[in-house]
Amino acid sequence: MNKPLKKIIIVGGGSAGWLTAGIIAAEHTTTDNSGIEITLVESADIAPIGVGEGTWPSMRSTLKKMGISETEFLTECDASFKQGTKFVNWTTNTNEHYYHPFTLPHSFNNFNLAPFWQPFRDKISFADAVCEQSHIGSHGLAPKQITTAEYAFNANYGYHLDAGKFALFLQKHCTKNLNVKHIIDHVTQVNSSPTDDIASITTKQHGDIVGDLFIDCTGSASILLARHYKIPFISKKHVLFNDSALAVHVPYENENSPIASFTHSTAQTAGWIWDIGLPSRRGVGHTYSSAHITDNKAEETLRSYIAPTMGKQAAESAMIRKLSINPGHREKFWHKNCVAIGMAAGFIEPLEASALVLIELSAKMISEQLPANRQTMDIVAKRFNVKFLHRWQNIIDFLKLHYALSKRTDSTYWHDNRVENQLPQSLREQLALWKYQFPYNYDAVHTEEMFPSASFQYILYGMDFVTEPVRQNKHSQALAADKLFNENALKSKQLLSVLPTNRDLINKIKKYGLPKI
Repeated sequence: MNKPLKKIIIVGGGSAGWLTAGIIAAEHTTTDNSGIEITLVESADIAPIGVGEGTWPSMRSTLKKMGISETEFLTECDASFKQGTKFVNWTTNTNEHYYHPFTLPHSFNNFNLAPFWQPFRDKISFADAVCEQSHIGSHGLAPKQITTAEYAFNANYGYHLDAGKFALFLQKHCTKNLNVKHIIDHVTQVNSSPTDDIASITTKQHGDIVGDLFIDCTGSASILLARHYKIPFISKKHVLFNDSALAVHVPYENENSPIASFTHSTAQTAGWIWDIGLPSRRGVGHTYSSAHITDNKAEETLRSYIAPTMGKQAAESAMIRKLSINPGHREKFWHKNCVAIGMAAGFIEPLEASALVLIELSAKMISEQLPANRQTMDIVAKRFNVKFLHRWQNIIDFLKLHYALSKRTDSTYWHDNRVENQLPQSLREQLALWKYQFPYNYDAVHTEEMFPSASFQYILYGMDFVTEPVRQNKHSQALAADKLFNENALKSKQLLSVLPTNRDLINKIKKYGLPKI
């Protein structure tokens, strides 16, 4: 029980496995006998989904800590800049839109601007009034300049990337620079110790591989946590209906076509379509509820969406892949000496791109709380499970909010999404409060919340939610708010005059690279 934890075995590759390996290896010594030994075992038979993924701004600090050059990452992973999400037709289906940007409202940590914006809601959108980023996004501009250092910014950003290329890029970096051992083999058996810990895994060609901590990154198969330990799955399909997705690669009309700096999410009759701009192509997909639309009709909807830019004939012949989604998560994520990350832990539809950030946060907590020995592992596991059960609930509440606020009446899908007694109790309580008070600091009850109260503000007020406070704001506060609104307008104007387009910046990075300092 007191033997130092030395050997970490990660089962499964892809973004989950290699991000986990890199985050832990960057934190701990892996180059001498006193350090941690990290081995990643993956099957050669598993192909990445590779539909094009979005990250949160947290990925910048993750890559930087791993010692990765942002220039190399952008060029090798077919990556571009993501500044948030643009939601189209989610509220009334009248060609309306709103933004959920990555930048917090101006002076958010010191002042809540939402009460002072509301009297002017018919004059200016919430995002435009409190943040410069929606202005940048509507003009297709990048969040930085070519003279801005790697990972620094003028406006906060994450990335759009090719998931398949990203996994290969991380694999190369981890094995070459972080001393992660890589074994390509098929796991045939999981072997228990007398205490019911995992003692080893058996592989076809490399025999038994012994470890102290096993990290399950085997995707929805969840070979260790689900198949071996039988940890139950908690379905959330009754809350978030989408259980299917169709994905397609869409070429640009020409090499100078604009690259969108926001993920576009366009609501449909029984789901929504994502549209992610990479430098070489767009990743487009339709996620939907099979209880509300047939696969054929969903495919028809997707082909109609891509036809205006591809042409009808090309859209009809484009190769579309079907993906199944089982919305929900495991009852717990760390059991004995096994912890699941990525789809092995659970998966919810890709709205708001929470998949990669959950991997980052899981690996970060394991790395920073890495047990010294088996004796302390159960304490860390208990903390981990409490933290991530809350995070999953926070994600579910936040995603359901998008549906609950919709006023669309064109299908049973939207009606069913608004049935109040099917909303999570925690979300119902929040909505009851927000009728009379604006979201702010007290809404974040945990540290490192998945979605801060600013994100709830962007969705609520982007979708025409009205808060009716029982008390009036002080005149002095209104003057302070006016000053902040004016500062934001000035900053927006300045950035619009100096920032390049996403396409121009990506082209310059390929040619010159970003400054290292």
